[in-house]
Amino acid sequence: MLRTIDLRGRVLSPAELLAVVPRADSARDEALVIAARIVDDVAVRGEEALREQAAQFDHVTDHAIAVPASHLDEALGSLDPGVRAALEEAITRVRAASAAQVPAPVVTELGPGARVTQRWQPVRRVGLYVPGGKAVYPSSVVMNTVPAQVAGVREIALASPPQREFGGRVHPVILAAARLLGVTEVYAMGGAGAIGAFASGVASLGLDPVDVVTGPGNNFVASAKRAVAGRVGTDSEAGATEILVVADSGADAVLVAADLVSQAEHDEQASAVLVTDSTALADAVRAALPERVAATRHSERVAAAFEGPQSAVVLVDDLAQATAFSNAYAPEHLELHLADPRPQDFVNAGAVFVGPYTPVSLGDYLAGSNHVLPTGGQSRYGAGLSAATFLRPQQVIEYDREALRSVHDAIVTLAEAEALPAHGEAVTARFPA
Repeated sequence: MLRTIDLRGRVLSPAELLAVVPRADSARDEALVIAARIVDDVAVRGEEALREQAAQFDHVTDHAIAVPASHLDEALGSLDPGVRAALEEAITRVRAASAAQVPAPVVTELGPGARVTQRWQPVRRVGLYVPGGKAVYPSSVVMNTVPAQVAGVREIALASPPQREFGGRVHPVILAAARLLGVTEVYAMGGAGAIGAFASGVASLGLDPVDVVTGPGNNFVASAKRAVAGRVGTDSEAGATEILVVADSGADAVLVAADLVSQAEHDEQASAVLVTDSTALADAVRAALPERVAATRHSERVAAAFEGPQSAVVLVDDLAQATAFSNAYAPEHLELHLADPRPQDFVNAGAVFVGPYTPVSLGDYLAGSNHVLPTGGQSRYGAGLSAATFLRPQQVIEYDREALRSVHDAIVTLAEAEALPAHGEAVTARFPA
């Protein structure tokens, strides 16, 4: 359970560090091929393809793909009061944190009558995906919807897989969360097909194409986002979950083990990685895992994730090597169980959880941060879901006559230098002799 990668005594270049990072690359490559085929099928055959996919993957037929309003109302009416209270608290916290992500317009005065305004415009319509295969994720309804609302998106559509145990309906807790947030356009469709439907639209369902698709999911959902990129905007590829724990000898092995298990229960392809310079801690974590794995509900799923090539214990010489490895891995979730955590040094991570009382589970639900985060090393260049995901920076340029005159000669000079004289002539035309 958890293979060992021993980096002690080795000086590795950035490229060599990337090469030793544990990944399930073959699973991701296979997912991309399959997801692209599913997306194309939905684009061509629409509802027919979605129904075939529901029968194959969700074991559901003859269900209402476009969810009736009555289903949403019924779900909210029967929602457990404790779950409702928890969701309302999560909504409040995520809304507050998301509001801080919306920049104010900035006006730059470059001279008299010369003004450039930087503004952030929301996209018009978004498609939000909420997983529903191995678990139920009303929290993902919150994490997707609230930033879109805060950004000012006018049209929000949401999709989640149909559930056989609920007669082909979306899981009622997901429906209740959507209703709680005022989302009324909901579709019972899952996986890569749902991403494809958002991108291409499905006329028979009244589903119009969206401008941006967001949401977490398995590797097929993440790959589907790659397949539709260019047709629509997407957030980062939030595929099978990852946790990387960097810990020293003072860390609590029981807590580290609990946190590794907490993320491995998502999926057999989940990644759980411990990086430490303490063999004693590594041994203690290994010793704590079997009992904890055996006792948890999804023990088989957790064990499969731990035994996969994507999970490991990584032994390093010191904190500097641990930091370099973590930044090369660029995890979705990074936990720092260190006497001197120095989060400013860990620059590549979807989200950083500092200290023994800040587990990833906190971020999954009630930290106020967003849990839709980049996986597969994408946090080296990509960000987690936020209000900014739904905003486009846009420049508004306003020059009066004299402000344009002041740069006339420079424009003409550059236009001639680029062999584009009509550019300069367009300016000169405004100042006839």
